[in-house]
Amino acid sequence: MKFLIIIPAHNEEKNISQCLESLKNQSFQDFVCVVVNDGSTDKTAEIVENFKLQTSNFQLENLQISEHQPGAKVVRTFNKGLETVDWKSFDVICKYDADIVFPQNYLQKINQTFESNPKAGIVSGLVYIKNYKQNPEIKNLRNPNENWADFSNKNQEWVFENLSSKNHVRGPIKAYRKECFEDMNGLRAVLGWDNLDILLAKKSNWQVVTIKDLWVKHLRPTAYKYKDQKAEKLGQYFYNIGLSLPLAMISSAKSSFKNRSAKEFFITINSFLEQKDKRNLSKEEIKFIRNLRWKEFFKNFGL
Repeated sequence: MKFLIIIPAHNEEKNISQCLESLKNQSFQDFVCVVVNDGSTDKTAEIVENFKLQTSNFQLENLQISEHQPGAKVVRTFNKGLETVDWKSFDVICKYDADIVFPQNYLQKINQTFESNPKAGIVSGLVYIKNYKQNPEIKNLRNPNENWADFSNKNQEWVFENLSSKNHVRGPIKAYRKECFEDMNGLRAVLGWDNLDILLAKKSNWQVVTIKDLWVKHLRPTAYKYKDQKAEKLGQYFYNIGLSLPLAMISSAKSSFKNRSAKEFFITINSFLEQKDKRNLSKEEIKFIRNLRWKEFFKNFGL
């Protein structure tokens, strides 16, 4: 299968060399990688420009800096990369982040999964981060002598980034079968796009697969940049993925209970009710998502 890899990048000079080097050294080489530089003010473009001179399957596209919008911006940058190539001539479309280091066999295993399972629509490994809790002295520090290609993890310095289930394909390492990508009508430029894509893939009966023994290094652990606005963003997210008010209330209650904050519940619901923009979903898609969420809700109670 032939892979198209698109990497949105903004001010990634500290990470992108390791990312591209790990892709350059993949055992599977039938891919084209397009780095979309979204108006970086550091040396990101210079690094990629120098790197792509070493190999023919790396490309650089430079954009003017765009307005920062959570969720939407990265998808719009990704879509700009899609426009630079004939993406329909590829079998697999990947959206990868610039701060990811891949093991040498990563693309090979992703390819094997797509080939062996014709219903696999979205596939990835797992995302690991440095074990900061056990090794607080390494937080935000880079060892210049570290071998980024070493995935033996003998001392358990890397651990699963526990932000979601191990069955969930994370936003930094999305790989879509082209037919699944087409059935989803691409990625939606909204907050929550990386959960919405999974729901839309399931709507067309595609399977979502995570390879549990395959993992990548996340050089910059996911930090919620909008921590102070987390509850508000959650309400916006529930609206964007098509939830009804009762479903939003159930989801908000679960989140507020987990975080032990009754205040979060009311902020989230208020944010949900304030959303007035037209959803980027069809009536059929909204109906499917709501039915699916109700099924999952009742399943949790054994019904």
